Amino acid sequence: MSTTGTAAYPADRSALPELVARAVELAERLGFDQSCRPEQGRLLQALAAGAAGRIGETGTGCGVGLGWLLAGRRPGVRVVSVEREAARVAAVRELFAEVPDLELVHGDWTAIAGHGPFDLLVLDGGGNGKQTAAADPERVLTPGGTLVVDDLTPLTAWPPTFRGGPDTGRTVWYRHPALLTTEVRLAPDLATLLATRRP
Repeated sequence: MSTTGTAAYPADRSALPELVARAVELAERLGFDQSCRPEQGRLLQALAAGAAGRIGETGTGCGVGLGWLLAGRRPGVRVVSVEREAARVAAVRELFAEVPDLELVHGDWTAIAGHGPFDLLVLDGGGNGKQTAAADPERVLTPGGTLVVDDLTPLTAWPPTFRGGPDTGRTVWYRHPALLTTEVRLAPDLATLLATRRP
């Protein structure tokens, strides 16, 4: 989820996966500007292609990130996405009504744990699942599973800081004993953490 993510998509969407283009149009209709940016979306598509088991996402929004995940996943891989805003859940359910092996859950981010564990879990918007009250990777990931924490400012120094204080939303993942974590810079102003659960 990026604060200007929806606006990052070009007017000509012919090169986008169909589900992504449809979700961007929905976000525009609903005035939802916090969609997954294209740089992040392409990463999600590639990661989804490597997941042999279940894929999860918190913060469905209008389904843009979900569209990227669905565009990359293998046939038969189940995808579960959780969203706390009921109107968005209903709109995305209608938009993706014909998509098989997809479950949209209305609830807080913590509801994702009841649908795992996941080979790939994207902690996107909503709640505090990617910050100080973070999701437990040993509960939500399969051994060797990957956690994605998006929408970060690229790291420039260690230890990381945010608004003059320790960036606990980042260090909680680097310091977790069950994870191997690294950062991927997707644009000059955008980075993502990838964390793999140790076997």
